Amino acid sequence: MARPSARVPRSLAVGAAWAAGGLGAIVGAGAAGVAYAISGAWRPQFDYGFSPFELGVPWEDVAFAAPDGARLAGWWLDRPGSDRVVIICHGHRGGKQDMLGLGSGLWRAGNTVFLFDFRGSGQSGDGVQSLAHHEQGDLEAAIALARRRRPDARLAVIGFSMGAAVTIPVAARMPAVEAVVLDSPFADMRDVVATALRRHHVPPWPVLAASDRVTRLLYGYRYRDVRPVEAIARISPRPLLLIHGADDRIIPVAHARALFEAAGQPKRLVIVPGVDHCGAYFVDRPGYIERVAEFLAEALPGKN
Repeated sequence: MARPSARVPRSLAVGAAWAAGGLGAIVGAGAAGVAYAISGAWRPQFDYGFSPFELGVPWEDVAFAAPDGARLAGWWLDRPGSDRVVIICHGHRGGKQDMLGLGSGLWRAGNTVFLFDFRGSGQSGDGVQSLAHHEQGDLEAAIALARRRRPDARLAVIGFSMGAAVTIPVAARMPAVEAVVLDSPFADMRDVVATALRRHHVPPWPVLAASDRVTRLLYGYRYRDVRPVEAIARISPRPLLLIHGADDRIIPVAHARALFEAAGQPKRLVIVPGVDHCGAYFVDRPGYIERVAEFLAEALPGKN
């Protein structure tokens, strides 16, 4: 009796090739979609939003540029006689108007406050966007502007979500930042993307690897380039306050715990029970402002 052939039947081979090609196309499309969702240019259809006017806070429109030339815009909320400047960084796909509640509260607490739009947001130009990579240059430019305007003042930076992830490496390498507040930061970009895929019932592999390659080709960075957990220790000995919601579905609270463990002293971790992503402010607005204002007063003693 003849031995069974070890060769795959031609019809099955053709079918497998078509299936592989179809799977590859699906993975490729998914990877491109993920990369665009993270780093692609996006703005709301109607760019309406509140300004300091609605809150009765005096402000000045400020225009400046990132190191790569991206045009940036901000609001300078001056507090004459203040010895502190507080820069507040918004989250992914957000804008400086999102920070008006905390910004106006800290202004009323006696601080000069600087709110600005990252590239691709609000009144800023588009530039090359990313998730906490290219935006680091935007924060560096904001810090430089604050230092030029108020060279005598002490400087603190507050960041939310992506803005917090941007703040960590920038503060780590810029000693001009004397105190840091992080709300809902992520420790590792790759894990955040994987979490988002699982949340939408998409197995991370192979879309995660493919979207990483697409991100490098289209937007000039890799997931491994954004790992705030590797930089946070260098913020010490400057004071650090880390706030995170216990029920965060976007950036799991495990990221906050990993960052806190990696950070040096002095540091403080506040886990707010029953709170989702960036929700701690909205649970108790006055209490949140008071907590942050007190931290800044303690972190920068003898001022205000």
